[in-house]
Amino acid sequence: MITFILIVAAVFLIGLGCGVVAWFLFRYRQVVKSRESSQETGGSLTFCWNYIILPLVILFLSIVIITYFYHQLPAEVAYHFQPDGSPDKWFSREMTIPLMLAPQFLLTLLAGGITWGITKLGILFRQPGSTGLKPETIISFMGNIIAMPQIILCFAMLNTFCYSCYQTHIMPVWIFALIIMGLGGIILMMFSILAIRKTSRASQ
Repeated sequence: MITFILIVAAVFLIGLGCGVVAWFLFRYRQVVKSRESSQETGGSLTFCWNYIILPLVILFLSIVIITYFYHQLPAEVAYHFQPDGSPDKWFSREMTIPLMLAPQFLLTLLAGGITWGITKLGILFRQPGSTGLKPETIISFMGNIIAMPQIILCFAMLNTFCYSCYQTHIMPVWIFALIIMGLGGIILMMFSILAIRKTSRASQ
């Protein structure tokens, strides 16, 4: 339950950060449009794989971990643990693999869908000149930040496999989730500050 709450909180932070960045981007766009109303913002965006490189890397890493551990796993795999680290819920090995891999695929597809949709629908446009954040930077940030919950899920899977095979925990998942959320919060704050500064310069 704690892990689920932490993952939901991480997704909330991602959404909040993307919302802040999008708000400043649209504000900057309005400023440019009002100052150069006679010109159109030209150019079109195209989807690039580096927009979702981190989700793809975490997905690939998850597949590698599953491939390595699969034949070592017992018939019953513990997936839920009590505060003292002892397991209290189990799944069959055949059921555990798709349940742990499905969220990685879904989050990767989500990252790809968001970035592809933005480029195709034209929500973000290239701005004239070199002022402000580039739309490509915004899209890349929005796509790759989704790797945060993927990293937590990947670690939870690795911790589960290590316990099932070697009866040892790497680290409590909730502690790892707090570390990732803290780092993610710092990244979001730094990116938001950068967006604010560049937007302020553009509006002057």
